[in-house]
Amino acid sequence: MASSSSLLPRPHLPTPLISKLSSFPRTWSLFILTHPKHGNKQKLSPFTINAVYTPHSPYTPSTPSKTEPRNDPISVLNERIRREYSKKEVFRTVMNSEEAGKYMRMVKEQQQKGLQKLKGERERKDGVFSYRVDPYTLRSGDYVVHKKVGIGRFVGIRFDSAKNSSQASEYVFIEYADGMAKLPVNQASKMLYRYSLPNETKKPRTLSKLNDTGAWERRKVKGKVAIQKMVVDLMELYLHRLKQRRPAYLKTPALAEFEAQFPYEPTPDQKQAFIDVERDLTEQETPMDRLICGDVGFGKTEVAIRAIFCVVSAKKQAMVLAPTIVLAKQHFDVISERFSVYPDIKVGLLSRFQTKAEKEENLDMIKNGSLDIIVGTHSLLGDRVTYNNLGLLVVDEEQRFGVKQKEKIASFKTSVDVLTLSATPIPRTLYLALTGFRDASLISTPPPERVPIKTHLSSFSKEKVISAIKYELDRGGQVFYVLPRIKGLDEVMAFLAEPFPNVEIAIAHGKLFSKQLEDTMEKFALGEIKILICTNIVESGLDIQNANTIIIQDVQQFGLAQLYQLRGRVGRADKEAHAYLFYPDKGLLSDQALERLAAIEECRELGQGFQLAEKDMGIRGFGAIFGEQQSGDVGNVGVDLFFEMLFESLSKVEDHCVVSVPYHSVQVDININPHLPSDYINYLENPLKIISDAERVAEKDIWSLMQFTENLRRQYGKEPRSMEILLKKLYLRRMAADLGITRIYTLGKMIFMKTNMSKKVFKLMIQSMASDLHRNSLVLEGDQIKKH
Repeated sequence: MASSSSLLPRPHLPTPLISKLSSFPRTWSLFILTHPKHGNKQKLSPFTINAVYTPHSPYTPSTPSKTEPRNDPISVLNERIRREYSKKEVFRTVMNSEEAGKYMRMVKEQQQKGLQKLKGERERKDGVFSYRVDPYTLRSGDYVVHKKVGIGRFVGIRFDSAKNSSQASEYVFIEYADGMAKLPVNQASKMLYRYSLPNETKKPRTLSKLNDTGAWERRKVKGKVAIQKMVVDLMELYLHRLKQRRPAYLKTPALAEFEAQFPYEPTPDQKQAFIDVERDLTEQETPMDRLICGDVGFGKTEVAIRAIFCVVSAKKQAMVLAPTIVLAKQHFDVISERFSVYPDIKVGLLSRFQTKAEKEENLDMIKNGSLDIIVGTHSLLGDRVTYNNLGLLVVDEEQRFGVKQKEKIASFKTSVDVLTLSATPIPRTLYLALTGFRDASLISTPPPERVPIKTHLSSFSKEKVISAIKYELDRGGQVFYVLPRIKGLDEVMAFLAEPFPNVEIAIAHGKLFSKQLEDTMEKFALGEIKILICTNIVESGLDIQNANTIIIQDVQQFGLAQLYQLRGRVGRADKEAHAYLFYPDKGLLSDQALERLAAIEECRELGQGFQLAEKDMGIRGFGAIFGEQQSGDVGNVGVDLFFEMLFESLSKVEDHCVVSVPYHSVQVDININPHLPSDYINYLENPLKIISDAERVAEKDIWSLMQFTENLRRQYGKEPRSMEILLKKLYLRRMAADLGITRIYTLGKMIFMKTNMSKKVFKLMIQSMASDLHRNSLVLEGDQIKKH
């Protein structure tokens, strides 16, 4: 059972607008009470309280079957609370107002540092991070967003005269659903954003209307509400992480000796990353959450290995998480070799390559602390893996993990030190780094011997493929041949067997038997196999010095991050490497695929993974990163405006704080005093204690109240109407306290709520309501919320 400590704000705790407002806006309907004089308005709210009650109706306990859904208001609310809290169980904490203010200031300072480090093509205008587009970079037919009018189609820039003026100047012309608009270029540069969607098509559902800006405002409001939920979630996670404490690790002579064993001269950026991580571990008591963003082969692994040594020297365990078995095995080999002179430090690998007995032995060793460093794939996140004293989690290529794995990784971030390695961070990771909610170290200088990879982008031709492979084989090298799907690998094998009859060719993909895949990859690493035909299982981490040509067929089916990583499989030595990206006829490609190809061709220089990830932001699907709901919200306004609104919300997060009040200070002055039927009183074992316990848990938090009501129903069945009303009043009072409402009372036909809520918080709450009826019936005047 989940812990009963609450995420909801404690007395006088300023906290970000909490999830019950942003995640389940209908919860506010708890406070939309129907006054008795208004008559029966059951549709108005799930918590409508009807004053007409028969106190001595016969009581028959009822227990719904497991398959029968409960639709009464308390059950519906409990399910909503459980669903939201189950996602955030690890974040529940208590923080007083002084602590909360301190940590909010810390996050704010971090955010400013992050904004100052912002890299890429974007500019900060007027002190605010901006995604506004330069009108001169637009092409006719591009979709744009005007901040006040909405979505239109860019027609062009041409000279025209203003009304009552003979002087011509440049105007931007934009087509809308009901006409053409023109605006001066300097005004357009302040108001226009490029419109792109988080899915395959860049075409909006409809164009906005010049004569109906209200519809556009409603779309923007939906985006703002979605953004506020994201900000709340981020603040809860990072405020909680900042509150966590662990002893700082010691700087020991052994660490300096270990570092001296590194056989290469570190690059300047690599040195700075070493310093950053060492400071995180040895000078701070807050768990580390650092992103190491470095191009393939630029030395990210060594940064992780030094962090691992620091942690295991303090008798703690380190977990290294890789997205594929192939990469996990490579990490295991590198780490084992680096720690081979330390017999007391044990390194283990957990993968499907192993027998059942080997796995069980490793699981036991992890549990009893015999293994110090554990390397593996997502199986390390499974319920069967119990760590003895986990101190560090190293995540390689986080974007390759699924949603559930990412959630599990996020849960670790509140309690252990986390180091994330990536050449192309997922957009969410990148933006957290940029906004200061997590720290980032950039390794953008290549090792001295590295030369850029020569990228060739063209339509597919068998002659070009054969020529490229022959060139590489003639200079004694090896070739990766990558396809997007397993289907087609055999066809390519048959095609290559004819021009290269005496060359060892093999196939590799994730569906092969473990031993077969392991043998194939080992033979390729040793140079016995010359051409490896494979899927993107080789996307991450493989370091094969002699493989310096990669051929990628049907390139349009890969994501931009995947292409960048695949291209990075070659060029690990001092030879010039070649990446051949083949696509079918360009007429068959989507706009998104064409844009993706253009972006990777632009990023030919070494060390451009960071800039590439920002380009990727406007191209790649959002669904797998932010969730399908957020994908829809982004679609309302387009990616660029959505992210500018997110930055704005993050910079003003303190404006969206709720100051809760003590539970016992809330007065509910509503003339509803039901009496429990004698049958029910007799049925309960100790009715006075039950009611007293209900009051006590309500004073604690809403999670405890939810658990209490569910236990009560499990033991005694569904309560009669009068007991339901008593419980509803407890929920009402508890949630009023959490929202800073000190009194709820009626006056004539009006219901009033006395509150400390700010106008900005109230406005956000109103915007988040699903019902127009609820939205239009509430007004904040001074310190009173009025319900008409």
